[in-house]
Amino acid sequence: KPKANCLKFGCMSNHEIIAAARPNAEWWRTAVIYQIYPRSFADSNGDGIGDLPGVTARLESLASLGIDAIWFSPFFKSPQKDAGYDISDYKQIDPLFGTNEDLEVLLAKSKKLGIRIIVDIVPNHTSDQHAWFQEALAAPEGSAARDMYMFREGKGANGELPPNNWQSIFGGPAWTRITNTDGTPGQWYLHMFDSSQPDLNWDNPRVADEFDDILRFWLKKGVDGFRVDVAHGMIKRAGLPDATIYDENLRERSISNLTMAEAEEQVPYWGQPGVHDAIRRFRRVLDEFDDRAFCAEASMSPLPRLAMWVRPDEYHQAFNFDYMTTAYEPAALKKIITDSIVEYAKVGASSTWVMSNHDGIRHATRLGIAPEHTPRPGDGIHPTDPAPDEALGLRRARAATAFMLGLPGSSYLYQGEELGLPEAWQLEGKYRQDPTYARTNGKRIGRDGCRVPLPWEADATASNGFNTTGESWLPQPANYRAFARNLQEGVAGSTLELYKRLLKERKAFGMGSGEFRWAEEFQDKNTLAYINNGVLVIFNFGPDSVVVPAGEVLVTTQHDLTVERELEHDQVVWIKL
Repeated sequence: KPKANCLKFGCMSNHEIIAAARPNAEWWRTAVIYQIYPRSFADSNGDGIGDLPGVTARLESLASLGIDAIWFSPFFKSPQKDAGYDISDYKQIDPLFGTNEDLEVLLAKSKKLGIRIIVDIVPNHTSDQHAWFQEALAAPEGSAARDMYMFREGKGANGELPPNNWQSIFGGPAWTRITNTDGTPGQWYLHMFDSSQPDLNWDNPRVADEFDDILRFWLKKGVDGFRVDVAHGMIKRAGLPDATIYDENLRERSISNLTMAEAEEQVPYWGQPGVHDAIRRFRRVLDEFDDRAFCAEASMSPLPRLAMWVRPDEYHQAFNFDYMTTAYEPAALKKIITDSIVEYAKVGASSTWVMSNHDGIRHATRLGIAPEHTPRPGDGIHPTDPAPDEALGLRRARAATAFMLGLPGSSYLYQGEELGLPEAWQLEGKYRQDPTYARTNGKRIGRDGCRVPLPWEADATASNGFNTTGESWLPQPANYRAFARNLQEGVAGSTLELYKRLLKERKAFGMGSGEFRWAEEFQDKNTLAYINNGVLVIFNFGPDSVVVPAGEVLVTTQHDLTVERELEHDQVVWIKL
């Protein structure tokens, strides 16, 4: 074993505190929020698809984990072409998941357990089965019904070409031409995602009126807030000009090196100025109710641009995707954390940290992939890609999460990461349901690998306790058995018990609202260290082990941290000073 370096205590008097305590902060500023992907969490009726009664039956397990809130991916009525992100009725629970009454039962039980509920709202587009779109198809060109969506005439001598060069995020053109009732070719409609997901026209005041009503409907039922899907995409640039920044697949490249004006002009469907007016209107509705939260899925970069989405009259939170995708190395991680805390503080917001979600490769697998082979978000691991080092990925994922959960602000966890669940990247093509897979003819694998149902009890059924029948809308790979919750419950050193301890100590020391500073005196070129509310957190990236300072070890990813206090590579320790 390599000789350990020693991290010694140094002078603390001149170190800058970059995040000060907020003892009376709103709940969302410090909350640990657990994302549930409803069809994959727990299935109560054995049909192979998770549902709301299944979640209700498992709420105690989440309470024991120590979370503060749940964010649900969409459970509204939907044809399920995009796993519920294609909504046909915003006020009805899809029968796949239960009923509106089932949600009321879940809300009542979660309230008793001290768990808040945030629901996903999708304002950029609807399903093509939504009554609004069906009415638009039946209505004449130029009608009020058509104006609910982005219908346009095509280019070319007979309108046979799409109105512009925009491409779907799922692959292929972002335009589909309709056929008129008399069988002749008609107008084109915009869909930035699948053709079954037509984009709404937010320049039409009726759209905003409808969503005011939808938000109030669920707020009155007692939900604690909303996560807003594609929050950066509702408004398109006037005239719908061609986009000018694309990669070889005509998908958006990184725009972080552009000015705001350049980004708005060259990518005319993301981050347009008018979207902030829509956000403020949403926020005014939320502010009619007490103590509610509003989180944006806004893919904006760099951080000063993203911070504009969490100004005092806009969103309370915005997912920090730059943090999630930052390179696994000390300098990059230190910079993104510092920038996040500083930029969010400028507008009075708290940072929001996240490592995994339903749209990306689980970080227990992602961190085991060499950087040069890491797929782009949403692409998944292709069969021709090098196989991930899943043991290394899990080790690094545990460390990265332990480092993240000590930071001030709010953290989001994705279901199954508390089990160390890896990506189910081996899924055969016949099982894949992500629209990306079909629209690219399998060139891009898509997101199914992070959406496979959870294993609860090893060998209880073929689906390891996901339900009582063994049915599963996506099959669990064989290695999921080893990650089952019942095999980890109460087992020292398990990933589940690690998460429980991290959340317990985070809450005990008030680290979500703590005073944070980097602790250079405890680090070298291969380590990072910070102090938050009297807790020293050290992350050793390796390759050598390091001897950590004296003090009570509150929690560590290294179950066998010895009396010599040698912290090995890719491990984290929390020490009470």
